[in-house]
Amino acid sequence: MTKNKCIIILSFLLFWITIELNSAPKREFRAVWVATVGNIDWPSKQGINAEIQRQEFISLLDKIHANNMNAVIVQIRPSADALYKSNYEDWSRYLSGKQGEPPTPYYDPLEFMIEECHKRCIEFHAWFNPYRALVDATKNPNSAQHVTKTHPEWFVNYGNKKYFDPGLPEVREYFTKIVVDVVKRYDIDAVHFDDYFYPYRIAKVEFPDQNSFAKYGKSFQSKDDWRRDNVDKLIEKISKEIKSLKPYVKFGISPFGVWRNSSKDPEGSNTNGGQTNYDDLFANVIMWQQKGWIDYLLPQLYWEIGFRAADYLTLLNWWGEHSYNRHIYIGHGAYRLATDNKICWKSLDELERQINYLRKNIQVQGSAFYSAKTFVNNIYNINETMREKWYKTPALLPTMDWLPKSKIPTPKLTLSNKNNQINSLTWSVENDQNNNLQYVVYRFNKNEKIDISNPEKIITITKNLFYNDSQNQNKYQYVVTALDRLHNEGTISNIVE
Repeated sequence: MTKNKCIIILSFLLFWITIELNSAPKREFRAVWVATVGNIDWPSKQGINAEIQRQEFISLLDKIHANNMNAVIVQIRPSADALYKSNYEDWSRYLSGKQGEPPTPYYDPLEFMIEECHKRCIEFHAWFNPYRALVDATKNPNSAQHVTKTHPEWFVNYGNKKYFDPGLPEVREYFTKIVVDVVKRYDIDAVHFDDYFYPYRIAKVEFPDQNSFAKYGKSFQSKDDWRRDNVDKLIEKISKEIKSLKPYVKFGISPFGVWRNSSKDPEGSNTNGGQTNYDDLFANVIMWQQKGWIDYLLPQLYWEIGFRAADYLTLLNWWGEHSYNRHIYIGHGAYRLATDNKICWKSLDELERQINYLRKNIQVQGSAFYSAKTFVNNIYNINETMREKWYKTPALLPTMDWLPKSKIPTPKLTLSNKNNQINSLTWSVENDQNNNLQYVVYRFNKNEKIDISNPEKIITITKNLFYNDSQNQNKYQYVVTALDRLHNEGTISNIVE
């Protein structure tokens, strides 16, 4: 093959890759985890002034919104404590610096965060840790009124940490009460659990639940089956409670990236994960999908493409094949950028390839990035890359056909020009459903066919009833659609030019 032919072929391949990377779908889950335990992401440290806390969160949200992302997953209960005004648990030390004390001056962080997210049309997923109750007894002991002190019989010690015993029915009742309290009192969009069910195994140290197993596990052939049943009961119970209260509130789980290895189960993935959901964390997440107890799985695929023990592509395809008519999103290990010694994490190329591959998989509807600090610190200019390349236009959230739909009004659109500089769009609807509607504004060139399936025509998603478009060097056509809170889209408005 001649040198010129090689250059031509290489140029064609690079052109095709560029086209694929730029072809973002109209609907895509684009989220970031905001970890509060240990002040990983927010607030930046314990005990800072409440106004600084609020400004830090607003600054983070502004970056996320500018990146055309549409969801945050915020840890509101890191270790049987609360980053909100709880009726049952202490204020978290990660806010005030002292467990049990509210932020100063007083505000309710959860109420504040939800309001700021919804202003920007960003979903708020409330992230709970079910069983962890004490992270570090030496550095951060629990207060006298903490549940570990008022109900010590509910807890076991494992690896210098304290955990609720998942085998106790009263523990399931207590945690369900915690979740129900938040669902009732706050306008969250989803309840979210991560991978911490039973704790990760410590070599040669058995989790000390022999007493509860002796009392409640007699009908099970093995302790492992009993442990999985304990977690199953919790998930089923919470699912039913959420949907009975607010059917539109989603329930999602972010499991460890490997369900089971195929060496243990032919249904498992072709991986060699050291610990797995099913065998070590006792979380049978696939069954929860099959039974419809949850709305989405967000497996943490924090490894790179080609990683021998747990290859990203192998696991991407495996999870997609096990969606069972529920959503699958993918968790990216963005925290590895600039911290991992592997060459693949020394740039954004690995994440870009991962996004490109998941977009090719029709059984996967989006992804989330761990963690928010990556965007706060703008590692390798990730914010600019998102805005200019990965997420060039806003995206609607994927719809969930099994959740309730609303009657969506059709906007009536008008246009006026101010000083021939701004196209000022305004619209009205007959029923705003208590301000739960959002609106998608589409812009087309003059005489162009109106096709709202083209995501490149979306210029904003907003809760306002107006939009001022300063990009009016050319003649444009505009249409607007309304969305309900689950992003079901109504019919298009009249066309204005």
